[in-house]
Amino acid sequence: MNFKPNSKQRKITEQEDGSLIVHLKSPRVDGKANEELIKLLAEKFDVPKSDIRIKSGLSSRQKLVKIDNE
Repeated sequence: MNFKPNSKQRKITEQEDGSLIVHLKSPRVDGKANEELIKLLAEKFDVPKSDIRIKSGLSSRQKLVKIDNE
C-alpha cells in the first residue's frame, strides 16, 4: 500500500496488482496521517478501527497493513 499525505481529497485507488494507493488530507506529522489512514480503511472495509494495524512502514509512504475481520 502506498499513501500520499497532504492530498486535496481523501480517496482509495486499487491498482491492478491488488495494492492500494491512499490519498490523505493529513500531513505526516505526529502520526496524524497514520490515524487518518486507519480511519479511512475502517470505513472502506466496514471494520472497527481497532481491527486495523500497520505492520510495517510506520514512518514510510509504503506500508503493510493487517485487517482482522473475525
